[in-house]
Amino acid sequence: MKRSGPLLTLLAGLLLGLFMLSLNATTGEKPTSSYVKPPGSGKSSPSTKASPSTAPAQTSAPPSKSPTRTPVPEGVYTGRTDDDSSAVAITVRDDKAIAYVCDGHNVESWLRGDVKDDGSLRLTGKGGASLEGRVQGTKEIRGTAEVGNGSYAFTIGRTKKSSGLYRANSTVAGAKVEGGWIVLPDGEQVGILRRDGKPSPAPEIDPETGAVTVDGQRLTARPATP
Repeated sequence: MKRSGPLLTLLAGLLLGLFMLSLNATTGEKPTSSYVKPPGSGKSSPSTKASPSTAPAQTSAPPSKSPTRTPVPEGVYTGRTDDDSSAVAITVRDDKAIAYVCDGHNVESWLRGDVKDDGSLRLTGKGGASLEGRVQGTKEIRGTAEVGNGSYAFTIGRTKKSSGLYRANSTVAGAKVEGGWIVLPDGEQVGILRRDGKPSPAPEIDPETGAVTVDGQRLTARPATP
């Protein structure tokens, strides 16, 4: 048997191995990267700052409502004092008031002032006279009048037609005449007529027209208003 066969085979294997080694060195293998490029243009957009949380708007408490105003009923209130010695009349209009306190002989006073939102009133007159009262509901006024040396408590009600408060100023026979009348609901009249400052009981007037005769001269007494 020839020994060249195994040698050729060994040589062929060696040559094949060298060829494969040379081929591997020439071509090589590029390492595979594990990095994966994120999708997008490559430039990251500028970071957006988070807007601060908006605090809930503070709601102020609703303004307190002013007390509801109760209008004082306008009209004329008349009546007698609690001791029945005198009469009182008060006319209310446009938050103003005029009052007359009279005993029908020699005590009298005209007073004026404002009526407050709560229905109270404080009126003043000559010689330090005053009247304080308060409207009770819609039909009466209760209070006290200070006239001269006397104090007169009263409760008077709203009048109906023909009763009320009247006044006259004129000149008769060269004398200055000033008269005041309170016509009560029952038709009674209480008043004083002054001639040049001297008081005397006033003559009766016609409540429907205000007509009155003084020393033979016809005058007209008119409703007294604030």
